[in-house]
Amino acid sequence: MAQPKPEYQQLVRALAESQWGEPSVVVHMGDVGPAFDVPGRRKDGTVTGTKLVRRFFWNLFRGTIGGLVSLVLSVAGGGAASVFTRSGKVTGPANAQALGLVDAAKAARGAWLVASPSHLAVVDTGPVFYDPQDNPPPRIVWHAEKPHLPRIAPGGRRISWPDGSVFEFTFSAKELRSE
Repeated sequence: MAQPKPEYQQLVRALAESQWGEPSVVVHMGDVGPAFDVPGRRKDGTVTGTKLVRRFFWNLFRGTIGGLVSLVLSVAGGGAASVFTRSGKVTGPANAQALGLVDAAKAARGAWLVASPSHLAVVDTGPVFYDPQDNPPPRIVWHAEKPHLPRIAPGGRRISWPDGSVFEFTFSAKELRSE
C-alpha cells in the first residue's frame, strides 16, 4: 500500500474543519477490503445473486492465480502466506447501516476516515501517490452526524451502529502515530 503524502491529510482536515467548524481527526484507511458477515452479501462484500457468470470466471481466475502466488510466497518466505486474507470485518443484519461507510470506502481511490465530536465521514482524495495538485479536490463520499452518528470504540478500530452492525478495521502503526 502506498503511503500518502502528508499534504493529503492536511487537505482532508481542512475540508472537514471548514465544513463542520470543529477539530477533526483524519486517518488514511488504505485499501479497504474487509470480510463480510452480512446476509445478502458474499464474503468479499458483493451482493449475492448478481453477476453470476462474471463471478464464476473471476473466482476461477482468482483461485488459480491466487493459489500459485500464495504457494510462491509461502516457499519464498519460509512460512504460510495467502493472498486471500482480508483486513477487517463487517457484521450485521441485512441492509446493515455499516454498509454505507464500507461501500463508500471500498469504492474510494484514496479513502480517509474523518471524525469530529459530531461528525464521521469518508473522504476520497483520489490516488495518494500523486501530488495533491494533480488530483481533483478531496470530496466527502459518506457522512453521518449527530444524532445518527455511529459509535467509535476507544482506540478507533471499531465502529458500531444502532442496528447492531459493526465495522472492525486496522490501521498501520504509522497511521496511528500520525494522529
